[in-house]
Amino acid sequence: MSLKEDDFADWYLDVVEKAGMSDKRYPIKGMNVWTPYGWKVMRFIDAYIRQEFDATGHDEVCFPLMIPETEFAKEKDHIKGFDEEVYWVTHAGLNELDVRLVVRPTSETAMYPMFSLWVRSHQDLPLKTYQIVNTFRYETKQTRPFIRVREIHFFESHTCHVSEEDAQCQVEEDIQILERIAKQICLPYTLLVRTEWDKFPGAHYTVGIDTSMPNGRTLQMGSIHHYRTNFSIPYNITYEDENGEHKYVHQTTFGMSERLVGALIGVHGDDKGLVMPPGIAPYQVVIIPILSKKSADEVSAAAKALGDQLSAGGIRVKLDDRDDRPGSKYYDWEIKGVPLRLELGARDIENKVVSFARRDNAEKGTIAISDVVPGVKMLLDVISEEMLARAEEVQRSRIQDVDSVENLPQDKILRFGWCGSDECGHKFEDEQGFKILGTPYRPEPYSGKCIICGKPVDRPAYAAHTM
Repeated sequence: MSLKEDDFADWYLDVVEKAGMSDKRYPIKGMNVWTPYGWKVMRFIDAYIRQEFDATGHDEVCFPLMIPETEFAKEKDHIKGFDEEVYWVTHAGLNELDVRLVVRPTSETAMYPMFSLWVRSHQDLPLKTYQIVNTFRYETKQTRPFIRVREIHFFESHTCHVSEEDAQCQVEEDIQILERIAKQICLPYTLLVRTEWDKFPGAHYTVGIDTSMPNGRTLQMGSIHHYRTNFSIPYNITYEDENGEHKYVHQTTFGMSERLVGALIGVHGDDKGLVMPPGIAPYQVVIIPILSKKSADEVSAAAKALGDQLSAGGIRVKLDDRDDRPGSKYYDWEIKGVPLRLELGARDIENKVVSFARRDNAEKGTIAISDVVPGVKMLLDVISEEMLARAEEVQRSRIQDVDSVENLPQDKILRFGWCGSDECGHKFEDEQGFKILGTPYRPEPYSGKCIICGKPVDRPAYAAHTM
């Protein structure tokens, strides 16, 4: 296997293949097969998303895959932003369609004609919906599992509100939801308001959700958008207020994709393979029986009983009773990143303990058999907390303040002064080769000068090379 720090790109592909996360051999480039282990990870992430959005009053929906061109074209900025990425359906059988169909790149133009029928009165608001579906975009760059694909496993929430202020409250709620989901999957992130030229097509503003990868580049895992009435006007989504006046709704969306899986591979993995956060690990614990000729039956029976006990306690456990050497089993489960390995042999049974090894930091020890369920749960909680803390510290260490374009570090996230003008922003990007990620959603104390024009500024901007 390639070494993570020496060649991240090759290491990443090696880990995805050897851990059985995805199979890229499907005969359409960028449309990969979710293999069982990878799909389990994605399903656990989806479960956290559903849990959070159900708890905050969102209703899950499922809209059709196809969108008529007549609806897709209603918002000009939106179609312009996707015109090079969409797949078109032009025929049904041998018959040419009267109206071409777009294969869903995102769902605004599918949902909003229906929202105009669903929303009539202020009593229908807020309308809060979400769906977890596949979207399709013709990715022209080099494809990479989970990070750059053409068929994308995608979460998207869509909401309608009586006012801009109420929609802004929804953005704040989305950020709180994001914080809880990211904690479960142990991923650090920054919230940056995208530049005008990089915001979502048709949005009033976009908040990008970025994490840092080992090669110094950033990966956008998702985004939150405030639309104002930019979509409700062309799609005629109106409501009657308490005074009988008809008004356009204000809207928001929140989207995340399978890039979350790519992020957790890159952020947490090491030279041995994956390191899975306990919250989304398909197996939180693997049990390895340490057998000898004299004790094989006793140890096998005790290992099975241990697995049953942990499973009954709500822990996802795998008993590896294959006829293979313990060292070979260690290797296999290290690649898959199982958070906690339990070893049980005759001496452990005699001492009434089970030996453990943590995947995240290789710490070893023992747990009393009498306390094994609470002991394992406590260890999993500690692993999760420490994985997130380490990842956050690494991300902070990759941010560097700069005040000049001379000798910019190429493997860092740059923090610098920018006056906010398109002219200075484009000049910086064009001449330096970095992408401006945006300005902090939450204000940060800052005093400096625009890195291009020298104008005094009181807020920083961030830039990086991106995945």
